[in-house]
Amino acid sequence: METGKVEVPLSSAYRLLHPRLVVLVSCVDEAGKANVITLAWSMPVSINPPIVAISIAPKRYSHQLIEKTKEFVVNIPTMDIVRETLFCGRRSGKTCDKFKETRLTPLPAKMVQPPIIKECVAHLECKLHKQITVGDHTLFIGRVLTAYADDGVFDDKFDLKKVKPIYHMGGDDFVTLVPEIVSPRL
Repeated sequence: METGKVEVPLSSAYRLLHPRLVVLVSCVDEAGKANVITLAWSMPVSINPPIVAISIAPKRYSHQLIEKTKEFVVNIPTMDIVRETLFCGRRSGKTCDKFKETRLTPLPAKMVQPPIIKECVAHLECKLHKQITVGDHTLFIGRVLTAYADDGVFDDKFDLKKVKPIYHMGGDDFVTLVPEIVSPRL
């Protein structure tokens, strides 16, 4: 019986879960020098207490920074800085200063050493709660110490007429949401 389904290679199976929200995670080295990494693999894992998880390959420079300093900030970028967001995902902070190269603005965070990124619309400051090796990535689980957003763009959810969050399709392709919200009633 023909189902109309085609096999997806297991090496691409994760992309069946895309598009995924893109975040810019800021972290610092032991001397306090800031770095930023672009990730599409992030998610909330607990509401109370508020905990989020990010997934990073051990070969990435930010992996060792978070492992050592045990702090990071999850920043929410918009389509206004999609080019800078791609740059931060394609270059290593080991060999370049991403803030300088992209002209993104690091600002002091409220409760952790890594900076927030001024051009992002929201920020979750996190203290490392636990890290778990899962296959070829490490899951960094962070307790959210404080979270905040630009005034006027978030009221229990983002105002999509004002904010165009970045979603990763795969490779160098990104999309955003249209301001049509569907709330089905049962």
